[in-house]
Amino acid sequence: MKARGGRWIEHWDPENETFWKETGRRTARRNLLFSVLSEHIGFSVWTLWSVLVLFMGPEYGLTPADKFLLTSVVTLVGAVVRVPYTFAVAVFGGRNWTIVSASLLLVPTVAAFVVMEPGTSFSTFLLVGLLAGIGGGNFASSMTNINAFFPLREKGWALGLNAGGGNVGVPVIQLVALAIIGASGGPRVLLGIYIPLILVAAVLAARFMDNLTTVKNDTGAAKDAAKDAHTWIMSVLYVGTFGSFIGYSFAFGQVLTTQFGRTPLQAAYLTFIGPLLGSLVRPLGGRLADRYGGSRITLWNFVAMAAATAVLVVASMERSLALFVTVFVALFVLSGLGNGSTFKMIPGIFHSKALARGLTGEEAVRHGRRLSGASMGLIGAVGGLGGVGINLAFRQSFLSSGSGTGAFVAFLAFYAVCIVVTWAVYLRRPAVRGATGASAAKTEAQLSYAEV
Repeated sequence: MKARGGRWIEHWDPENETFWKETGRRTARRNLLFSVLSEHIGFSVWTLWSVLVLFMGPEYGLTPADKFLLTSVVTLVGAVVRVPYTFAVAVFGGRNWTIVSASLLLVPTVAAFVVMEPGTSFSTFLLVGLLAGIGGGNFASSMTNINAFFPLREKGWALGLNAGGGNVGVPVIQLVALAIIGASGGPRVLLGIYIPLILVAAVLAARFMDNLTTVKNDTGAAKDAAKDAHTWIMSVLYVGTFGSFIGYSFAFGQVLTTQFGRTPLQAAYLTFIGPLLGSLVRPLGGRLADRYGGSRITLWNFVAMAAATAVLVVASMERSLALFVTVFVALFVLSGLGNGSTFKMIPGIFHSKALARGLTGEEAVRHGRRLSGASMGLIGAVGGLGGVGINLAFRQSFLSSGSGTGAFVAFLAFYAVCIVVTWAVYLRRPAVRGATGASAAKTEAQLSYAEV
């Protein structure tokens, strides 16, 4: 392993067991640690406005519809920037881009610190919210970077830890907000905590991370993935899982305060539970998919999400807070399980397509890994758009009826579509069943690029 100026590593061969044991593992785990830290803070900044709106009482002059629109634009930007962030690692280097992407988090955080006071116009809040969306891109670049460091046999563990550590940034910032609200602190206290943390993440990335010269952008694979129908079918399913997770993370507190009359402190006591559990169970969804097949777990997960949403419709109509919170938390858990199982489906699908083309053995594995890797950037970006739809649906529902019931009915219909799509495309058709059914669990485990 030879490094040149700027902490560039020119030789990197993690599949060589001797290289991996002697130097590779230590270097890869060091980069993983500081990548998780940066991505974790990125998720916190992305979901910053989900807690800032809890501080914004009547004196700010914003309606519930205004707040849902605000969180919608934050989610939108976070989803869109995932695409360029995916390719930035190969252009600038993993270490270099982690420094840049972490440092960029200062822009929305400092901007929010400046404008966060009564009397600020809604358009100003929207502009600053747009800036916060860049935190959503850190996930894409971090996953791309860490994927390059680890051998195929350990990618599942590494990417699962990376993704889970990032997702936990959502409940962490909600917990910090709970402590601040409970201590009668203001929103600038929360922002004042995160500004130095961002600086620490950037400095640690500069000090301890590395760039790999072996990471290259494969534009041909990206084009091929974009042309493949399965990329967009899986994007729809990921809208239902990750889109639900991030959308509900933004909206949960607002629904509690608007529909159920909870105070910001009372809402903050509850909002972190769902995202925390949803983040922690994500690797479990992948493990279940390993054993039983990604499409089967995804199908039954959507069935459970639809059933939970049907109960939420009842709880919303009856204004039953206890039932509502219990089932909403269960929906978060299911969205986390679905995050893992849907990503586990992707390598099996493209491996099956490689076999259908007549490729065999290692050649089929390489072809499937190439296309599945390219498709994940697109699928991750489109999945984030689900959070936009959820917040816009809540906005329209509260404008129309003063409650979130209409939005839950819409979500129920979408989960029904996901059930039909999963069954019709990946379980009903024998040509695909071989790659995604229970008999292919071992194959999906071996193709651990997507074991997250």
